[in-house]
Amino acid sequence: MLILSRKAGESLILDGGIEIKITEIYGDKVRIGISAPADVRVYRKELYATIQENQSAARVAVSSDAVRGLLEKLK
Repeated sequence: MLILSRKAGESLILDGGIEIKITEIYGDKVRIGISAPADVRVYRKELYATIQENQSAARVAVSSDAVRGLLEKLK
């Protein structure tokens, strides 16, 4: 993990197309702004984990339905 110090108003550039800017620091909170191309999705980590879990569950559900359908055809 790379750890950098930034002050309010300073930025980081990732891969030439994504800018992360520290917009405000107050107490133990930091407000950041992210500029990225439209095709780059930006998620909070906890939301991203939920999306991944839902996609895994959907794949299992689809697989179970497909197996049930095949079993019904074999009867």
